Amino acid sequence: MRTNSAIERAVAFMNGFPAPWGIAGGWALDLFMGHESRPHADIDVAIMRADQQQLRSRLSGRVEKVVAGHLAEWSSGEILERPVHEIHVTWPDGYHLEFLLNEQDQSTHEWVFRRDGRIRRSLAAAFATNRDVPYLVPEIVLLYKAKAPSVKDDADLSAVLPRLSTEQRTWLDQAIARTTPGHRWLTVLAREAEWAQTRTRNLSGSDSRVSSRDR
Repeated sequence: MRTNSAIERAVAFMNGFPAPWGIAGGWALDLFMGHESRPHADIDVAIMRADQQQLRSRLSGRVEKVVAGHLAEWSSGEILERPVHEIHVTWPDGYHLEFLLNEQDQSTHEWVFRRDGRIRRSLAAAFATNRDVPYLVPEIVLLYKAKAPSVKDDADLSAVLPRLSTEQRTWLDQAIARTTPGHRWLTVLAREAEWAQTRTRNLSGSDSRVSSRDR
C-alpha cells in the first residue's frame, strides 16, 4: 500500500515512541487490506493510556482532550483518567491528529476493551504492521465501529470481513455477541462463516479430484 503524505507525517511524528502504538480507525482497515478503500476525514492514532505522558511530552500546538463531548485544553503533566480517552492535536500549520487512549491490563499484558473489560486481546496481537506502519488490528477497529454503525461502517465491515482469519472473525463475533446481543452484524458474521466453510470444502474437494487424476 502506498501511504499518503498525511499518514507518513503521523508515522514520522510517532517514530521512536517507546511504547505500543498504531494507526486506528478507517486508515487501520486500509493498512490491513493493503489499499486505500475510501476517503478518510481524519487520522486516528491508538496508544495505551499508561503511556499518555510519553505522548504529551512530544506534543505542541493546540492540544485538547474531549470531555463530555467538548474540547478542553490538555495541560502538560495532567493525567487523563477514564472516561476521557480522545485527544485532538492541531499543529501551527494546521496538521491535525486524533489520539485514542486504549486500556490494558498490565499484569496480564492484555489490551482491554474500554466499554467492557471482559473483552480482551493479547497486547502483542492488538497491533500489526504494513511496511513498517503499525496499525490497530481490524477486529478491534470493527468492534469499536459496532457501537452505532453507519453506512460507512457497514461498508468497512463488508470490505474487511472476507479477509479476516477464522480466529479474527471468531473473536469479533464473540466480542459483539457478548457486548451487544442481537446486533445486526452478528448475522453478517454468521453468513461469512458459512461461506468460508463452503469455500474450504470446495477447495478440499477440488484438491481431491486433482490428486485422483494425477494417480
